[in-house]
Amino acid sequence: MKKLLTVLFSSLLLSVSLLLPTQSADAASYSKTNVIKEAKKHIGTPYRWGGTTPKGFDCSGFIQYAHKKNGVKLPRTTAQMYKKGTKIAKSKMQPGDLMYFSTYKKGASHVGIYLGNNQFIHSASKGVRIDKVSNSYWKKKYIGSKRL
Repeated sequence: MKKLLTVLFSSLLLSVSLLLPTQSADAASYSKTNVIKEAKKHIGTPYRWGGTTPKGFDCSGFIQYAHKKNGVKLPRTTAQMYKKGTKIAKSKMQPGDLMYFSTYKKGASHVGIYLGNNQFIHSASKGVRIDKVSNSYWKKKYIGSKRL
């Protein structure tokens, strides 16, 4: 009888565990702090149109790379990235949230990672750098933020 109860209880536990939701590999390993650390390693990397490696990044290639190094897959272009995540008010941003800008065409055409303290990191024409969110140029171009 004791063996039967053990088998039944084990079967019940297994059945229940199969019904519980699981995290994807992306969600399980995603740390905004680690994404920011990875991004900061590349300060000074030159800008390269279409660049996706530490030899040179464009804005979306840089964001994609920092996330990929931390187990998170993102689309390749800024416009595609903008379709992901949950919209966040600028006043509610947290470090690791993505900031989007309309720089050279209508809609999301530039992306960076919010660092906190009025700063974001991105790959712009002068390469990977940290800029102020309150900078007049970026303030005018800002179109929204997303949390992954």
